[in-house]
Amino acid sequence: MKTTIHDSPSSRLHAVPPGHPEHAGRYEAAREALLGLPGCDWVEAPAGGMPDVARFHTAEHVDRVLSACAAARPGDWVGLDPDTLVCDRSAAAALGAVGGAVAAVDRVVADAGGAAFVLARPPGHHAEPDRAMGFCLFNTIAIAALHALDVHDLATVAIVDIDVHHGNGTQCLAERDDRVFFASLHQAPLYPGTGGEGETGLNGNVLNCPMPGGVTGAQWRARFETQVIPALQRVRPELVLVSAGFDAHADDPVGGWGLHSDDYAWAARQLAGIAREFSQSRLVSVLEGGYDCPALGRSAAAFVGALSEA
Repeated sequence: MKTTIHDSPSSRLHAVPPGHPEHAGRYEAAREALLGLPGCDWVEAPAGGMPDVARFHTAEHVDRVLSACAAARPGDWVGLDPDTLVCDRSAAAALGAVGGAVAAVDRVVADAGGAAFVLARPPGHHAEPDRAMGFCLFNTIAIAALHALDVHDLATVAIVDIDVHHGNGTQCLAERDDRVFFASLHQAPLYPGTGGEGETGLNGNVLNCPMPGGVTGAQWRARFETQVIPALQRVRPELVLVSAGFDAHADDPVGGWGLHSDDYAWAARQLAGIAREFSQSRLVSVLEGGYDCPALGRSAAAFVGALSEA
């Protein structure tokens, strides 16, 4: 599958206090690993615009983020919540992630197929329409989904979240828009405490697969294969979107699961198969979590490499 990496160098602008797990080294580790892959095209992500962000977020939320960044003195931070801090240039980084995701959707639609991976930070899947949380400022994947639906007039999109944490912000989109199918495999109990099996959205357009700590790659694959894949086959999405978090890796300090890079390669092949069957081979993935830098690099490279070979 032709694969393009949408690289957002503005990711480096989002500075966080020393010791914070969501630091610029994550971007550098993933970028270095992806540069070693053969056969991928690279493009620089443009900055997203306010109309893109406003498709999902309230004006009050956008103003709160921009005002906090404007108020941050150079070398200092403003907290939006205890975990989510911004510096004076954080908004530029978040808008780079948004612009990369929107451009990736445009590219796979214009090219009538192909995979895209948005290499950007901060992550986005916890950001709700009216608040930042969990390291996330703007919900990149939700904005990408609405861009595909509203600008390209697609009938339905599927979002699959493989981060170890539940994508509560993204679920908010599915709960108000039945053109979106959302599936999440996540550890529970774990932050943010959402994503129970009883949360099924609008007429079943949300599939939550919570599992306890200690899950192995084989157990994760079995849940993916028996629940997520059949659901995607029923939905028949015109575009597959992936919240590609890699913090379910066995080496990650934030989660408590035992996945390895080959599990992410397996998932990429499964999702590529769905995209090929139902979505004209259109698949866009966006980097979410992953907080052990070596494991993040290996996992991202395995995932994107498998897409390029699919």
